[in-house]
Amino acid sequence: MSERSLEFQRQASDPPRLDHFLVACLPEYSRSRLQGLIKDGRVWVNGVPARKAGQILESAARVSVHIPPNEPSALKPEPIPLDIIYEDQDVLIINKAAGMVVHPAAGHAQGTLVHAALAHAPEMEGIHGEVRPGVVHRLDKNTSGLILLAKNDAAHRWLQEQFRSRKVSKVYLALVDGRPPTPKGRVEAPIGRSAADRKQMAVVTGAKGRAAISEYFTLESFPAHTFIEVHPITGRTHQIRLHMQFLGCPVVGDTVYGRRTPTIAIQRHFLHAARITLALSPGAAARTFSAPLPSELEAVLNQLRHAAQTGLTR
Repeated sequence: MSERSLEFQRQASDPPRLDHFLVACLPEYSRSRLQGLIKDGRVWVNGVPARKAGQILESAARVSVHIPPNEPSALKPEPIPLDIIYEDQDVLIINKAAGMVVHPAAGHAQGTLVHAALAHAPEMEGIHGEVRPGVVHRLDKNTSGLILLAKNDAAHRWLQEQFRSRKVSKVYLALVDGRPPTPKGRVEAPIGRSAADRKQMAVVTGAKGRAAISEYFTLESFPAHTFIEVHPITGRTHQIRLHMQFLGCPVVGDTVYGRRTPTIAIQRHFLHAARITLALSPGAAARTFSAPLPSELEAVLNQLRHAAQTGLTR
């Protein structure tokens, strides 16, 4: 694969900092990745190599970016079984099991979804970086359900652009402790790093976090729990779990943002990515893909239904 060269021209309304401008122009790349390109001399401004990431651009400045081809990944494919919902030459849609980490990270050097996907589709190697090939969005380790992987660069850019522009519709199913303040509602609460624990996220004041919006709808009510459907409008880290905690009804089994001792005997949190709607390629009609509620979560609901019918409470 050859080097990819792109050129952009800054308008008056665009961000003045070079790295911020590039993030707006190339949303498929992280800011750290773009800053690395600047440091490596692969970004030019008006025909001259950029001096630094924070360089201020004048209006109408021409910015050239030279992106090197993907490097071979050091990750070793692992033949781990996958529940594949859909696959074509561009996209892989998987029903991820709870307990599986999406990509390698500290403490999870093997056995991730990426390792399994590389064994199934070797052509994904190097797409969107060495550590996270093909990854378009993520799910928490103990959240089950639908996740998308891109099998080539063009598909990755297209899918990430849809997520960035909020054209992807996602539906999650969750069981929460207690009851939300209203049967349905909308939560608008910014999310950022927790001041108490930098490894965790938190609902924070507007200036310290990023805008986060979720809508929820009650599906079933029980004496001490509520089964809800959640539509995240944005896609912040741990968004649904934090927004439910913010409402005073944390996700059942969430020992990080909810109750340390789960109110129901469950080995994971009760959160499942059940449906996703998006266009798989430019010009294509939107399609909806679904993943059924895992049996262990369905069993919890059936226990609550049985208890409600027999007059018992939990």
